[in-house]
Amino acid sequence: MKNNHTLIIGSGIVGATLALKLAQAKMPVTLIDARPARDESAWQAVLSKRDARVYALSLASIHLLTEVGAWQKIAASKRKADYSQMQVWQLNGMGELLFGDSNDQNLDAKLLGSMVEPAVIEHALWQRLYSEDISDYLTIIAGQKVVNMDWLGAQQGYRVTLDDGAAIEAALVVGADGRGSFVRQQAGIGLDTLDYHQTAICCAIQTQKPHQATARQAMLPTGTLALLPLADITDADKANPQYWQSIVWTLPRNQALALIEEEDRFITDKLAAASHYELGAIQKIESIASFPLTAQQAKSYVADNLVLIGDAAHGVHPLAGQGLNLGMLDVKALSEQLAHDFARSGGKLWGSNQTLRAYERLRRPHNSLMMHSFSALNWLFAGSLAQTRPVQQIRSEGMYRVGKIKPLMRLFAKQASGV
Repeated sequence: MKNNHTLIIGSGIVGATLALKLAQAKMPVTLIDARPARDESAWQAVLSKRDARVYALSLASIHLLTEVGAWQKIAASKRKADYSQMQVWQLNGMGELLFGDSNDQNLDAKLLGSMVEPAVIEHALWQRLYSEDISDYLTIIAGQKVVNMDWLGAQQGYRVTLDDGAAIEAALVVGADGRGSFVRQQAGIGLDTLDYHQTAICCAIQTQKPHQATARQAMLPTGTLALLPLADITDADKANPQYWQSIVWTLPRNQALALIEEEDRFITDKLAAASHYELGAIQKIESIASFPLTAQQAKSYVADNLVLIGDAAHGVHPLAGQGLNLGMLDVKALSEQLAHDFARSGGKLWGSNQTLRAYERLRRPHNSLMMHSFSALNWLFAGSLAQTRPVQQIRSEGMYRVGKIKPLMRLFAKQASGV
């Protein structure tokens, strides 16, 4: 099987978005999905349940999803929770930051982003991937894993073998296959990792008070506690909207694992207390899960005829909810760089080392800065040193002073939006 342009391995949100961007630009692309194909009924079965997990999509990510035709489907489904404010506070200090202007009557101007469940985004992308307008340029192979990758030289690129024995040749291979990336391993690219020795508890809760389109984050001595708006999916929810939240509660690993073993009523009591009853008591809790927290970054994003994007290239602390947004910025930068060099060369240059290195120079420093910034914030608020009086005083005074500087607050909000 021949493909003179691009093979994307990994059809998650980042990989699928890149495939759509390239296909829309009439660049031949093949997308490998290790998961079996779902039909519409299978998708609806998944979507019938509320997912405790959400992605905090920035305005930049929403713009990119709009460009590929997926956001329109998400908006039509109404399975999203827009937010116009972000509130960050610490319980043991006077500091509080509030992003967004609740007095602005222009809803578009107020929008900071949107909370969307993973399956909702994936379903919208799946609908676009099988649309007729891009079918001439996009090939999708579902239910197959990559078992081998052979580099044939700079002129030919890679021959990739699937577990059914089929082989695909591509000038450029894109690794979009997550944190444990097979592509990254096959390319011999090393990985820098950082273990926070923390675990995040994730769940969906119904609160006594409405979220009022506000994403909240409490900076606790044990770690961060995020309360993120969830879309209302049942008729009862829609009749009394804005009471469901997605929770990401970061705790020291042993403490989190012990808590997850307790009964739901004990978890809800401790969760409400940890939030200082910001939204009152917790009425219901669903879909409790946990995952360990680590950060990682590939030592290089590129090799000959090969490039990494999204979690295959980097993974950050969920403290600011920017993991997917960083991956979407990878997609934007890579697709623009590829298209620019292809057009400039008269259709002869595709995925050259020069092109890929330009992408890496754009994205790796930015992702490194974000990763280390989140690590520093986590260190500043959690752990024994963070609870010493000098650090507490500096932290509280710093948050108080920053919160009073409106232009700086607007700049922070703009940076978080990604635009």
